[in-house]
Order: sequence, then structure tokens, then C-alpha cells
Amino acid sequence: MKNTKYKFFGLLMILGFSVSCSKEDLDLAPISAISDTKYFNNDSDVLGAVIAIYDGLQAVPMNEFALTEMRSDNGKTALHEGEWKQLETFEVLPTNSVVAGYWSVNYNVIFRANTVLEHLNVVSDATKKMNYDGEAKFARALAHFNLVRAFGEVPVIDKVVGIKDTKYFAKKSLTEVYDLIQSDLTTAINELPVKSATSFGRATKQAAQGMLAKVYLTQKKYDLALPLLAALVADTQYSLQANYKDVFYNEKNDEILFAIPYSNDSATESQSFSYEMTVGQASGLNFVTDDFAAFMKADPLDKRIAVNINPAIPTQNGKYLRTSTSPRLAGNDWLVLRLADVYLMYTEAIMGTATSTTDANAIKYYDKVRNRAFAIPVISTSITKIALLNQRRAELAYENQRLYDLIRFDMAQSVLSAYSSTFQGPKDLLLPIPQVEINISGGMLVQNPLYN
Repeated sequence: MKNTKYKFFGLLMILGFSVSCSKEDLDLAPISAISDTKYFNNDSDVLGAVIAIYDGLQAVPMNEFALTEMRSDNGKTALHEGEWKQLETFEVLPTNSVVAGYWSVNYNVIFRANTVLEHLNVVSDATKKMNYDGEAKFARALAHFNLVRAFGEVPVIDKVVGIKDTKYFAKKSLTEVYDLIQSDLTTAINELPVKSATSFGRATKQAAQGMLAKVYLTQKKYDLALPLLAALVADTQYSLQANYKDVFYNEKNDEILFAIPYSNDSATESQSFSYEMTVGQASGLNFVTDDFAAFMKADPLDKRIAVNINPAIPTQNGKYLRTSTSPRLAGNDWLVLRLADVYLMYTEAIMGTATSTTDANAIKYYDKVRNRAFAIPVISTSITKIALLNQRRAELAYENQRLYDLIRFDMAQSVLSAYSSTFQGPKDLLLPIPQVEINISGGMLVQNPLYN
């Protein structure tokens, strides 16, 4: 999929308008142009728009690590300069361009998804129509989920809107945002096909189930997450890789529920996350913190250390060190959801609000993840909430999970306050709304509390 770069601001994109200089300019008919109402005429046209959703998704992981891992105790920069320093020291300004870019690319995905949904009426094949609806709603839900976790209350865009739809600038409550996400993912579960030999890189029923389970866990709706996760752990189409490293270097493996694919050695598929974690920004971003290094070294028998920390350059994390003609052309697929995460979420859902569990199923799937990383397996007799959080840290390091795990486990305030003298909770658990978006909205979009 070609990774096309867009230079529009987020809300300009979702409202779909351009600024003109005069009334005469507005009255001019385009010399050669075709409107979307005339372009979409058949199944093939809509399929192209569906593929464009995945093309849009490719932009999401590029700098996401800076907003997640680098705002936790896992990641840091080497030079401690500029906008990147703001993120690692929890001193993010509303003018930060990395934050603005993340807002923009997610709303771009939402715009593309809504474009598909608006033109489904031209699809003649009933099965394709249903699948395309499911794919669009999966992507729209994923993008809104990214936004609500990062920014809190955000505008909800549930259709293609125009210049007069100014009400869409305003934030919606968390309940309203999550209602749309849950509705979209529930629909996707019912409409998407199950995993197949050709489904890699596209949404499936199982991917929607896993994402909805994470959405429910984020809201502590353990009873709703549990049946979704129980179905996934019993799904024989998925299995853990025998070796931890193979999860990341054996692409399209059976541990992956959903990934954003990139092609190797292609100038149109350039990616930042591999580059910046190694040689980008002159010295690299998302490097290993002393805190994370000490955490991994506390248990030297854990084989994941050789992947999470680059043995050759211990300041680097080692999950995306693919050999290529250029670090920007590494072509690593970005893993959004995988089975080990599902197993640990299943344990979390069983544990619920308790601080520990002795439930046999919770232990079984926790041990599956833990024991892959150790030469000598163990059978746990109980699991504490802290042990589960630590297991997630070791297993999912540098996969943009740590910050949201700390928040979900109600541990962010204590852990990050101990880690960073500049952390200020609860303010720093959310990003500021980009100032450029507030300006565009004419003040209808308001800044997050404590950032004013």
C-alpha cells in the first residue's frame, strides 16, 4: 500500500473544505475534476476507497511511540532537545507539531472511513457491501480509540461533514466517544470475515473482537470484555510463536490479530518508527531508559531482554532492527494487536477489580506468555495485579502499550511520579489539544484542563 503524505490540518480534512480568496474563485467551475458523488459508481470504486483507509492507517504508527512509550518509563531521546524533549519530560505544549500530526492522521483515517460508508449504496455485491462496512467501522473505531486515549474528550465524526457542519468541531463526552467506538466494533464483529490466508493487513472478526475487549477493559467493563477474550483464547487459528523474536521478524505469523503492513525497500513505504528508534534525529528516539534496562536485567533469565534491548547498542530497543538498504526502508509491519496481548488481557478481565487471582484459566494464559520467555517453565499458583502489569511491560515493551497499561491499572500516578520529577498528574496523562485545531475551530474546540 502506498503511504501518501497529506499536508492538511486534521479538522480541515474531516470537514473537507478549502479556503478561497474571493467569491469569483468560489464560482469557478473546475477545468478537470470529478466529485466523489460522481466517482463512486460500482464495487471496484468503493474497494479503492477501502484500500485508501489502510493507506491512511500507515501514517498512524510513525511517531506514535513518542506519545506513548516516551511518555512512560520505557522510552527517551538521546539528545533531550526540542519538541521530543517536551514529550519525554511531560512538558508538552499545545503547539507541539508531533501531537498535532497525530491528531491529523487519525482524523484522516476517520474521514476515509466515512467516505466509504457514505458510498456503500453503489456496491451491488451484498457480501462485499457488508465487509466494506465492517472494515470502515473497524478503522473509524480504532482511530477514535487512539484519539480518546491520547486526548480525552474529542470531536466525534460519524459521517462526511462539510463547511457548515461547525457543530462537529466541539468535543463530545467520553461516554459519547466510547459509545461510537463500541457500536462500530460491535457492527464490525458481525460483518467482518474471520481470519483467512489472504486477510493479513485487513480487519477481521477476531481483530474487532480483540479491539473491543481492550476498549471495554479501558473502561473497566471486565464482564463485557471477558466473553470476547474467552472466544479468542479458544480460537485455534491463532498461536504464540515459539520464539519471542519471531513475533517481529517472522512477518504474517499466526500470533498477529491485526497489523499495519509496510513493504521492504520501497520509497513510497518509508516509515519513521524503525528509523527513529535507531539512527533518526542524529542519535535516535524511543531509546531504552535506565529504568527499563534495570527492570529487564532484574531477571536475567528472561530471554526477551535480547529483543527488547539491542545487545549491540544497549541504548536502543531492538524490536525493529531490520536489515535494509536504508533504515527508513526497513519495511517492518506495525503490530497493533497480537495473541500474547489477548492472553494477558484475558487474565486481566478475570482478575477484574481484585488485586490478585488464583483462577486456573487466568493462570494458564498468563503462564503461556511468561513461559515462552524462560527456558524453565513454571506453573503459577496465583497472579497479582502488579505481576500482571510487569508481565505486560516485559512482553509488550516498545509496542506503544505501556502508558495506557499504567493508566488502565491505576498505576500511572505513582509509577510516573517516581520516574520523573516533572510529571504532573492527572494533567500529563492527556495530551493538549493542538492549538492549530483550536484556532481553526474559532474557539468551539476548547483546550484540555490545566493546559490553559
